[in-house]
Amino acid sequence: MATATGPATVTPRLRTRFTETFGVAHPIMQGGMQWVGKAELVGAVAEAGGLGMLTALTFPDPELLAAEIRKVREHTDNPFGVNLTILPSMRTVNHDELRHAIVDSGVRVIETAGANPGPYMDYFNQHGVKIIHKCTSVRHALKAQAVGVTAVSIDGFECAGHPGEDDIPGLVLIPAAAAQLEIPVIAAGGIADARGLVAALALGAEGVNMGTRFLCTQESPIHHRVKEAIVAATERDTELLFRPLRNTSRVHSNAVAREAVEIMADGGQFEDVQHLVNGIRGRTVYETGDPEAGVWSVGMVQGLINDIPTCADLLDRITSEAAELLAQRLGSMVQTPVPA
Repeated sequence: MATATGPATVTPRLRTRFTETFGVAHPIMQGGMQWVGKAELVGAVAEAGGLGMLTALTFPDPELLAAEIRKVREHTDNPFGVNLTILPSMRTVNHDELRHAIVDSGVRVIETAGANPGPYMDYFNQHGVKIIHKCTSVRHALKAQAVGVTAVSIDGFECAGHPGEDDIPGLVLIPAAAAQLEIPVIAAGGIADARGLVAALALGAEGVNMGTRFLCTQESPIHHRVKEAIVAATERDTELLFRPLRNTSRVHSNAVAREAVEIMADGGQFEDVQHLVNGIRGRTVYETGDPEAGVWSVGMVQGLINDIPTCADLLDRITSEAAELLAQRLGSMVQTPVPA
């Protein structure tokens, strides 16, 4: 359709098993993020053609979670999901109640993480729920496939939050998983732009899962100063918490995180750093805009982030530039030898 100023532009679409399976326009997923995966961000991602994920543990009360699901539907009619992470917590969480609230609200995509989703798969299958299980190793991905999940999200060591204990980066982990799995593999960790998407597809993934990049968007419900801190940071500005406990978590490098790392390196236990790493302090960072107020998750990919776009502009840019990379830059490298 032409306009007064010229022909209308159409954002290219990359068709993969991920887009076909989950009914989205683009092979891009916004992963679950504590305190961040709320309706305004999830709805914006979904409306832009990606797969947005609410974070259930941000709303530990099932009624509040159901209300947030309704808010997403005020933003978009497109598919979206809910992240349900089952990990040890300093607060009491009834995961069964949250699981029922998600399904009873009509959500049919869940991103699981932490515990094996096997015990819940009969329930999910009975209700037509598609499960994306988050893994940090091929062996765990194979177990997830064996219990019947729809797809796996493979997190390389670069990722924010919990990168696992094997320290395998995405450049190795993604193709290793794609070579052994039959279900779609979604690449996560270290991805923020078209280059990461194209690389992930070349490595055998069917799409990408981005957290830190969506953390730094206009619709992300955190203070603008935290987004500015991400833009200003480099790929070296993260810390690995809880390594001695084999429960590693990658967070932004600030005085609080460095103190906790030092205490544990000197033989301290979780109880010795609990006052530094509790989730309330992390939530305060997002609310007040003080990056030094507590520990907060961010990936090494912050070193590739230099702006704060809307979700629509971000997805349009990534998919457009990815199509250009595939068709022009990479395509121009292929030369057919002329017969002698």
